[in-house]
Amino acid sequence: MKINTVKTDAVIIGAGPVGLFQIFELGLLEIKTHVIDSLNKVGGQCIELYPDKPIYDIPAVPIYTGRELIDNLLKQVEPFSPVFHLGEEVISIKKRENGYFDLITSIGKHFITKTIFIAAGVGSFQPRTLKVEGIKQFTNSQLFYQIKNPSIFYDKNIIICGGGDSALDWALNMVGKAESVILLHRSNNFRAAPSSVSKMKILCDNYEMQFIVGQITGIEINNNKLNKIKVTSKDGVTRRIPLDMLLVFFGLSPKLGPITKWGVDIINKQIKVCNTEKFETNIPGIFAVGDINTYPGKKKLILSGFHEAALAAFGAIPYIFPDKKINMQYTTTSTKLHKILKVNSSVFH
Repeated sequence: MKINTVKTDAVIIGAGPVGLFQIFELGLLEIKTHVIDSLNKVGGQCIELYPDKPIYDIPAVPIYTGRELIDNLLKQVEPFSPVFHLGEEVISIKKRENGYFDLITSIGKHFITKTIFIAAGVGSFQPRTLKVEGIKQFTNSQLFYQIKNPSIFYDKNIIICGGGDSALDWALNMVGKAESVILLHRSNNFRAAPSSVSKMKILCDNYEMQFIVGQITGIEINNNKLNKIKVTSKDGVTRRIPLDMLLVFFGLSPKLGPITKWGVDIINKQIKVCNTEKFETNIPGIFAVGDINTYPGKKKLILSGFHEAALAAFGAIPYIFPDKKINMQYTTTSTKLHKILKVNSSVFH
């Protein structure tokens, strides 16, 4: 395998929202970055799982979709010219005696870096699949575990399985767009927001959608197409329900994958950070930010990840600029930062 070598000050593992903001915070400190992600596109869970789902808790932005958030973060980091390595997985990390790290990716690329920022979200995640004989062959034709292009479901008879936010959100979203919408869940107890459950019940009362309690126990195929599903209720009665498309939202099954072999301390599938001053791991020079890390009081919020990324960037300074004094500067007033950001300082005076 041919090894291509890249030497840099910082490698960010994960190109989700926190990984992207990590680029920004490092860029303000004039630290160049390379970003590695196992997905073939930038955005992490925001793009892979809920690109069109609204996000309401980003400061000063009342509502964002996952796609809009990622698009604007990409615009924000443009001045720093980050280099993305997509569709690659970091398979090994080794530290040298001189403090540098060697990273090797799944396609044989070799990185030599002073610091590493792990912003891998939940790690390598896969949707929990429907375990019914014969169903797998319809994946991405009539069976879907995520929605990338909502319009393919318009004017179709769709059944949505699940009791969490994704299932309820998409059921509500598809009412009036799909030919018919049936929400299927194994019980009357939901993990979704109560407001979404209330809206669903109102729509059912108005005959705009249906809710059925039961589980899929079989399928019927006609002319090589998924024609009907068999739904069995708690009392043992089985119904045969016709459909065009089946959407399944049973949640995610996170897998850390190679992260477990990198030497960082892991607790309950999350990387333990030694402090909340710089979010450094047990290995000096390796930082963990966003959903991948854990510490007392941890909250899995994008906002929290942004905060962690800012402090982690400053924590990396001694490794990258050991003899350089870094003074705190503000983007509103610093002409140096304006130059880095490629904005006109006269606008601010």
